Amino acid sequence: MAEYLYNEVQNVALNNAAIFISSIPCPKRNVYHQSGTGIFILKGATPNCFARYQITFVGNIAIPEGGTVVPISVGIAVNGEVRRTSIGTKTPAAVQEYNNVTSTAIVDVPRGCCFSVSVRATTPETDDTTLTPAPVIELRNANLVITRIA
Repeated sequence: MAEYLYNEVQNVALNNAAIFISSIPCPKRNVYHQSGTGIFILKGATPNCFARYQITFVGNIAIPEGGTVVPISVGIAVNGEVRRTSIGTKTPAAVQEYNNVTSTAIVDVPRGCCFSVSVRATTPETDDTTLTPAPVIELRNANLVITRIA
């Protein structure tokens, strides 16, 4: 298990990765992360066909001051593509009103391969096509846990 944090408020632009610092690095070196960045590398170091990881993100998101109240969301991206099932969406009642979101994903990394993982500000899934997504969201108390489960 490895845990990464970033407690201070950070502005995350749409489709960009949130930043984390190391808290509890991976003791077996199956997860590589350079502190202060938003990209994690998962290794498929296994005698089996694949290495399985569970990625869980928890954090608080808000619309920055001066923004427009619209649904906002974050999701877990694997190799640059956001897993749609991992998106956590909230619609705050006002700007700078924080809401907690949780996202999780199971990632299978083939033996001998490496996958990149990040937490990104995303476009919320909505049926309302008139909504323009927030160009930037605020994120605070970000916590990412990566656990090798198989």
